[in-house]
Amino acid sequence: MQSNKSYLKIAFSLDLSGRDRAIYRALEIFPGALAWLTLFGMVAASYLYPVGAAFFIITFDLYWLIKTVFLSLHLRANAKRMKENLKTDWGERLKNLKTEHIWHLVILPMANEPYEVVKSSFEAVLKSAWPKEKMIITLSYEENYEERGKKAGNKIKEDFGNFFPNFLITMHPKNLERELPGKGSNVTWAGREAKKNFVDEKKIPYENIIVSCFDIDTQVYPQYFECLVWHFLTAKNPTHSSYQPVPVFNNNIWDAPALSRVVATSSTFWQMMQQERPERLTTFSSHAMSFKTLVDLDFWQTNMVSEDSRIFWNALIYYDGAYESLPLSYPVSMDANLALTFWRTVKNVYRQQRRWAWGVENFPYVVFGFIKNQKIPLRTKLYYVFNMVEGYWSWSTNAILLFALGWLPVILGGREFNTMVLAYNLPQVARIIMTFAMVGLVTSAIISMQLLPPRPPHYSRWRTATMAIQWILVPFTVIFFGAIPALDAQTRLMFGKYLGFWITPKHRK
Repeated sequence: MQSNKSYLKIAFSLDLSGRDRAIYRALEIFPGALAWLTLFGMVAASYLYPVGAAFFIITFDLYWLIKTVFLSLHLRANAKRMKENLKTDWGERLKNLKTEHIWHLVILPMANEPYEVVKSSFEAVLKSAWPKEKMIITLSYEENYEERGKKAGNKIKEDFGNFFPNFLITMHPKNLERELPGKGSNVTWAGREAKKNFVDEKKIPYENIIVSCFDIDTQVYPQYFECLVWHFLTAKNPTHSSYQPVPVFNNNIWDAPALSRVVATSSTFWQMMQQERPERLTTFSSHAMSFKTLVDLDFWQTNMVSEDSRIFWNALIYYDGAYESLPLSYPVSMDANLALTFWRTVKNVYRQQRRWAWGVENFPYVVFGFIKNQKIPLRTKLYYVFNMVEGYWSWSTNAILLFALGWLPVILGGREFNTMVLAYNLPQVARIIMTFAMVGLVTSAIISMQLLPPRPPHYSRWRTATMAIQWILVPFTVIFFGAIPALDAQTRLMFGKYLGFWITPKHRK
């Protein structure tokens, strides 16, 4: 790590002092303050200047309609691209490229998940087409769950050890200095152990290794590694790029309740739309990158929650803006939220969405890093800052503005405003615009049905029908499992109430 970039491992304003801490703290406050200013501002405007508020609401609804059409087109395009990529023989395409020097390092961090979850992920890797002698498989369990981790590790080694010549099971110690218990600290420990025990020992050049950092429930499709290698070898700068598959929450999708399915599939759709806008794409959840990049960065940050996206920003700042995330438009399968009871599932869905929304902790880090690193082009800085501000603001406010504030000028505008034709027409105009916007749900329903795995025999055709009908829940889910968790996370960051890492419980029927 270069000394002049020591700020790359900053997590909170508490890590700084003096003027730097004041700047960082102001940046932590900004996203939440902007969201609340927007919401309170609309209430105040509806009371003080209802005519202006009404025109703003109509304009905003039109903006949202255009944005919905724009994103729906991206979704359709990526669904088609992903379908084509699944049909592609990536092994055949690789015959025109030299691949003998390429290795895969697969890191699977485990906490307290059931053995069946861990086993299914290993089975998927085993079924993949890439030569196993060119893979390093690392299972890293937490000392906090040592008994379960050791038992699962021994069973995994017994069941799969003979198939993977380069196989490592390691335990991530608890209470290490400057570490927050979570995925980031676990995978960093695993990466360093793999470097010491395999990579350096075998003298494998770092630039020849592609690292796939997975959640423990991640199941790869048969040609994932071939697809990844093709993108790696054809990238303009392979070691200055991350490689992002599409997370499809299909492992237990038939068992999950409708509410969980809608939220999970909506997350998949967002990632698919981002794949069609690669200039805005960062890393999320299960992702891949060059081992050389990870060594340059000293692996993932160990003192924060959203290590999956932070690693992209680490690299962007470290390489002075010369870094990108490349879309694979190829899926990996993961678990939808499912607990023993419906209400526990609801609670877990909310907490998972809040943890993902806690990615807002990247905003102060990125802006602070841009201030410190003068080598990054100003155009690059402005582009990313604008996208981050717009993205976090939209996440926490737009659904509420759409579905809750349309009636505010009518309710708060007073007698004079309510005698105007505008007051009479406002709710109807807003309703008509939103009805047109909801046409996008038809696209969502169709694509979601195309992504489904085969229906298990113990479910009837009615279960299939509910997979389409479930999209009527979207107006509810985008508020209570979209905007509110995001507002929750931004408010916590605004007041310095930093979140710890919450492990999403895994359950399969």
